[in-house]
Amino acid sequence: MSFIHEDFLLKSKPARRLYHEFAANEPILDYHCHLSPRDIAENRQFKNLHEIWLEGDHYKWRAMRTNGVSEEYVTGKATPREKFMAWARTVPQTLRNPLYHWTHLELKRYFGIQELLNEGNADRIWLKTEEKLAAPAMSTQGILKKFKVKVVCTTDDPVDDLKYHRNFAAVGHSTRMLPAYRPDKALAVHQADGFKHWVARLAEAADMEISQLGDFLKALEKRHDFFHSHGCRLSDHGMNHCFSEDCTEKMAVGIFARALQGRAASPDEHSRFASFMMLFFGRLDASRGWTKQLHLGALRSANTRLLKTLGPDTGFDSIGDFPQAASLALYLDRLDSENALPKTILYNLNPADNYVFASMIGNFQDGSVAGKIQFGSGWWFLDQKEGMEWQMNALSNLGLLSRFVGMITDSRSFMSYCRHEYFRRTLCNLVGRDIKNGEIPDDDDLVGPMIRNICYTNARDILQFPGVK
Repeated sequence: MSFIHEDFLLKSKPARRLYHEFAANEPILDYHCHLSPRDIAENRQFKNLHEIWLEGDHYKWRAMRTNGVSEEYVTGKATPREKFMAWARTVPQTLRNPLYHWTHLELKRYFGIQELLNEGNADRIWLKTEEKLAAPAMSTQGILKKFKVKVVCTTDDPVDDLKYHRNFAAVGHSTRMLPAYRPDKALAVHQADGFKHWVARLAEAADMEISQLGDFLKALEKRHDFFHSHGCRLSDHGMNHCFSEDCTEKMAVGIFARALQGRAASPDEHSRFASFMMLFFGRLDASRGWTKQLHLGALRSANTRLLKTLGPDTGFDSIGDFPQAASLALYLDRLDSENALPKTILYNLNPADNYVFASMIGNFQDGSVAGKIQFGSGWWFLDQKEGMEWQMNALSNLGLLSRFVGMITDSRSFMSYCRHEYFRRTLCNLVGRDIKNGEIPDDDDLVGPMIRNICYTNARDILQFPGVK
């Protein structure tokens, strides 16, 4: 039997039945990822395993560094084949890391390769995959079709012109590519030079002058309108914690004006301005029926030496231990008190806070939408089997697993669609174990629809992308 077999991770008869009959064939709604819209629109054809597998994958980069691979063979000047060989040497050392599972799941699902990757077979696998990558089915659009991706939501700055989304939509595909509005740079008054430059780009994108806070808010709303007209129904914010300081409009006007003059905001001013802006963005989302995503808890760019050398998003981030409960509750409550709380997905990166998040969502369910406030799937350092189980256990104990909107790829790699299979197998194994133990009825009419809904239907129904069935 090969390592990745049809019952991989499925440890009971009920688990196997749930997966094969209710989960395996569901389409994918990838409502949060970092794939390149250009690669999708231009139907990029990857030349080799380095391009499709290693080019931007900091999960693998971290493992390679840990295995003693020098940076030349990670992000440096070594050839693509040399970098792949360094990865092949690393793979046998990743036992019990989810990378070992993902590596072999991806090799099998994308290329039909069942061998365990190592230095000895790396050359043969490189050549075999190089040939297969040239086929139309392995282009970016071919991959989306192969994995039955109904919707892919990219992560986009409000200043983006969305030309690749327009170009892709104009042709017509079985997959819809939609933008998600991520205005993180609108909060960065503590980084005055970068903020001024971004405001200038925003002014250009909105075709208006920005000289004061009122102009700034109007420009952001215009871009929100623009994104909405291109099918966007999601916003997204990446923060270490949710900002909820008191900030009057007068305070925000002053902080903005000083930042625009090149004076960086103090930490206190930054927190207050960010709090003001997050309320503004919440109201915008609620007014248009969007869903807001809050990714909380990351400690980013911890290694300043390598940040200066390699830049951000290169594998030097970790889980943070920021206080979450009070500020998150206050933020959600302020919007709720105005009847301006949008549908919201909360993603937690610190497993110590899982029960905080799982209980928090219950405070703001109002009966208007089933699953209006969601505890999102395990992400980043928690998008592995154990992290997924922790998240689903907390949600099950304190909320309704049956209303869960399921998995996201949260990835920059087109090889990551197997993560949905990985999640579905983990979900079915978790529920199947409860059936085996007599803790859930062994009733497919009861349990089967729940599995299907978590895999696809719940996300479709809550996010309400136009024309998506």
